[in-house]
Amino acid sequence: MAERKPLTHARQVDAAKPEQKTYKLNAGDGLFLEVTPTGSKRWRLRYHFAAKEKMLSLGIYPAVSLMEAREARDSAQNLIARGIDPSGHRKEEKEAAKQAAANSFEAIALEWLERQTDKAEATQSKGRWLLQFAIDEFGDRPISTITPPMVLAACRKLEAENKLETARRVKTKCGQVFRYAVATGRAERDPTPDLRGALKTPIVKHRAALTDPKDVGQLLRDIDQYGGQFTTLCALKLSPMIFIRPGELRTAKWADIDLDEARWSYTPPKTRNQTQLEHIIPLSTQAVSILRELHQLTGRHPYVFHSWGKTGYMSESAVLNALRRMGYGKEEMTGHGFRAMARTILDEVLGYRIELIEQQLAHRVADMHGRAYNRTKHLPERTKMMQAWADYLDKLKKEAPLQVIKNPA
Repeated sequence: MAERKPLTHARQVDAAKPEQKTYKLNAGDGLFLEVTPTGSKRWRLRYHFAAKEKMLSLGIYPAVSLMEAREARDSAQNLIARGIDPSGHRKEEKEAAKQAAANSFEAIALEWLERQTDKAEATQSKGRWLLQFAIDEFGDRPISTITPPMVLAACRKLEAENKLETARRVKTKCGQVFRYAVATGRAERDPTPDLRGALKTPIVKHRAALTDPKDVGQLLRDIDQYGGQFTTLCALKLSPMIFIRPGELRTAKWADIDLDEARWSYTPPKTRNQTQLEHIIPLSTQAVSILRELHQLTGRHPYVFHSWGKTGYMSESAVLNALRRMGYGKEEMTGHGFRAMARTILDEVLGYRIELIEQQLAHRVADMHGRAYNRTKHLPERTKMMQAWADYLDKLKKEAPLQVIKNPA
């Protein structure tokens, strides 16, 4: 490689042209510019450490200017004077950066999310959405360096948009990630408890539900007149009758339902981690009749409410959209509102014991000793209650005036 005259000015770097062979321009004290036949220009430093000659790359021109290359050379020489090999030091820095990236909030949050396979698909998606607000703020920082004010700043941005409930949930999700990091030895503590009282308290807004028996009767009449898909019609008819969570209804599997025994048994995703208990729904004769008719259509598929879409089951918005098409606004009724409807009327109108209703809602109910009731507790009584409830709904529907629904499908 031919030697050239010393490199003293930045304009010489610009003027350096490629030749048939690689050549170098000496910039002093071991620093030189290497010019290749392809025209690339690389800064390199020749130095001696522990009686050995070594070479260190300092970057590509013009990304690294002559001045910056000289500063890098001086920094390397300073390390040598302190008995530190610049090449070894660079490797350590790269490894530290790699380790910091692996222990960043984003990396650990994504790792934690990947482990949430026991959660419902909608729950996993919501978790990713919530954590993205935090990732956008401090995702690249090592999780051990994140402080309460950093988390608060991310939440305060949502508060400023009056998204109080979202801000609260972001803090909660961050806490779950921090606790996972503590458990896996990558953080010392969860900083979110220090934010207690720092966020505005959102006003609890219950999901809209019809609880007046007369209104319920009219809704049942309207459902009977629904002109949409048959699977959606069956879901609408079953929603008030068995009052389970909408997500559990639309993902129902035929394998969990015994029509001969009039019983549906499954483990709710929402309580799978807490109780590990199977939930049992005694099916009324009316519910069995609906399911038998539906089985003729979807029985060859895994899901009761079969759909040709990606998931294989009915979409999250199917029942809600049907209610809207029938003219029930978001302030009147929701898919989740069937649960509030049943709980209110079973308690306040029909007078059933709260523990029976709560257990049928798949809520955690404790006995007098604080122990959770097992899945078969009060099953004969719940079976009678579910049949009486279905009969009562028929009575309300019969008493309701026959009229055309507000917005036919």
